[in-house]
Amino acid sequence: MNKIEEIAQKRREAHQQLLSMKSKTYKAFLEMEKATYSDGALSKKVKELMAASISVVINCESCMEWHIRQAAKAGASAKEVLEAIEVGIEMGGGPATVSARFALDVMQDVFGSMPAG
Repeated sequence: MNKIEEIAQKRREAHQQLLSMKSKTYKAFLEMEKATYSDGALSKKVKELMAASISVVINCESCMEWHIRQAAKAGASAKEVLEAIEVGIEMGGGPATVSARFALDVMQDVFGSMPAG
């Protein structure tokens, strides 16, 4: 199992554990997440791209894995995801280039091939 699969598996396990424990806080978080990423003035795709960008800035690998995958499911292209990652690099400066390395690995896993320049 590679790092990306391991992160996704651990997230699924924690999700199930929190649900089985009937965590009111986690349930409220899931409701907030559902409301946040639903289409509104901004589409789900745009919101997921924003979250992918923020994930690079805060160096949250699990967030990158989730939001890049969700952006792709919402119709984002590899090029759109790359541009979101680039915004994260610009906003986060040098340290964000380190985070972006993992985001590129996730893109490879999700899209299979990388966009040409």
